[in-house]
Amino acid sequence: MGILSVTSETAFNYPIEVVYDFASNPNNWGKTYKGSGGMADEEEVHRKLPLKVGDVWTEKVTLGENTYHSTWTLITAVRPHKWVFQQINGIGNLPDGKGGVDGITTISYTFSSPGQGVTLFTRNLTCELPKGVDCPDDLLTVMARPGGIDRYHANIEKELDKIHGKAEQYRGCSLMNRTEMA
Repeated sequence: MGILSVTSETAFNYPIEVVYDFASNPNNWGKTYKGSGGMADEEEVHRKLPLKVGDVWTEKVTLGENTYHSTWTLITAVRPHKWVFQQINGIGNLPDGKGGVDGITTISYTFSSPGQGVTLFTRNLTCELPKGVDCPDDLLTVMARPGGIDRYHANIEKELDKIHGKAEQYRGCSLMNRTEMA
């Protein structure tokens, strides 16, 4: 089995519930994550908010000429600390359901509060593929770039600033990024 795991974390000057609620709403992904084309059925996702363990939704992933559909299942929802979703098989599915490969992709969001009004948001993507199986090159490239998570976090901050006004800078706290790739 081949395993790809990419992690990055960023400190936000927003309370933990604010960051959790924004990041755990898949309707926001199209505004914040390169490649996310939003939800295949946004109305269905809007009706279900907040999502609960076992909820399933389909995300459009638009990369150049290719559009993939990722069907996610929420497997952990512990507000405001942990939110984990997973796709089993069908990685790289085309909109008609063809072209996907076997494997498991798990994305976890972990939120902690190292200080008052500050949230450390850690995002990890782990993709496990059976021996000899590859996902499409463009999808693999988007999944494997730690800088993509950093840009996602920067876009979350921009969106939160639009919604809540520019975050106050707390004394002794600065935005930071830590990225790992295994």
